[in-house]
Amino acid sequence: MSAETGTTRKSLFTPFNIIATVIVIVGLYATFVRFTQGLDASTNLSDYNPWGIWIGFDLLVGVALAAGGYVTSAAVYIFGLKRYHSAVRPAILTGFLGYVLVVLALHYDVGRPWRLPYPFLVSRGTTSLLFEVGACVALYLTVLFLEFSPAALEWLGVKKLRNWITRLTLLLTIFGVVLSTLHQSSLGALFLIAPSKVHPLWYSGYLPIYFFITSIIAGLSMVIFEGTLSYKAFKDKMGDDHIARKDALSLSFGRAASWVLAGYFIIKVMGISTDNNWHHLTTGYGLWYLLELIGFVALPCFLYAIAVRDQKVGLVRFAAGWTVLGVVLNRFNVSMIAFNYHLPDSERYFPHWMEIAVSLFIVTVGILVFRFIVTRMPIFYDHPDYDYH
Repeated sequence: MSAETGTTRKSLFTPFNIIATVIVIVGLYATFVRFTQGLDASTNLSDYNPWGIWIGFDLLVGVALAAGGYVTSAAVYIFGLKRYHSAVRPAILTGFLGYVLVVLALHYDVGRPWRLPYPFLVSRGTTSLLFEVGACVALYLTVLFLEFSPAALEWLGVKKLRNWITRLTLLLTIFGVVLSTLHQSSLGALFLIAPSKVHPLWYSGYLPIYFFITSIIAGLSMVIFEGTLSYKAFKDKMGDDHIARKDALSLSFGRAASWVLAGYFIIKVMGISTDNNWHHLTTGYGLWYLLELIGFVALPCFLYAIAVRDQKVGLVRFAAGWTVLGVVLNRFNVSMIAFNYHLPDSERYFPHWMEIAVSLFIVTVGILVFRFIVTRMPIFYDHPDYDYH
């Protein structure tokens, strides 16, 4: 055996590859059961709980965490912060893959996935929020594909088409921001039809605003969080400009996240006051709500502010990870934990192990595709044959 062959084989059997392989195998088995035996055999969904973790995590969380694409593009191309240009392609790629995985997850959750195009082609439900969400997600996925395509075209050497698409950058960015504003807020609006099912502390007429603002928070934090993980895993694939600006970018995005978190905290308190829900704070759900509000909104806001003031990049990155966790908790609270809160424990929803396996499978596939792309295409560096200015 040659030394090169031995090194290659050794590199394949890394902890990540072994864990990913196990997750993929189990996920494929759960996928087989889902599409051969139906939802009943693979989920704990019911008439009381028709939406489970495939919606609460794969859709609601996935769409929020994929918001880094429109947030970063808007910062660079609309607000003119060109010094953060190196963050655009990683953010766009993360957003693009996030939305692709959201659509993939919907095929698991919908009873008849082959009928997903029906609202557009057969029965146009233009007065439905779900139609608006579906239309915006489909259009924004197209926008993200076009925004990502220059990197793929540079890799393939298709210069003319790449140059033509880059001329549309500003137009695509504006269109993407408009679409994101619509469907991020509409995901929150979906729960406005369930005032008797969502706990009063999480139910509010401001839900669309809450969802939109938290998507901005998630987008800013995901750019920092994803950038931190990517630097550790793909440093050898990064250009000098990307490495030189990573700390400044983290601090700047952390400053912005701190301000948005502060505003979000204020309107959440205003929401409690407007709906006169103060008395609910003394209940068990009230303590859980305060944990979310103080522990995952006020605390990361404070951590971001301290880190930016003292120029502590490590603290900014910790705050980013903590904030991402808080966005996940918020979406879980609205869609599952505080949903059907009045039902007895025996009728409450808890995901089937296959639901969890499929969610892990989808996330793992996204990570593997991300790794495949960034190790081959100019995502973390500028291709020497093209002008980026």
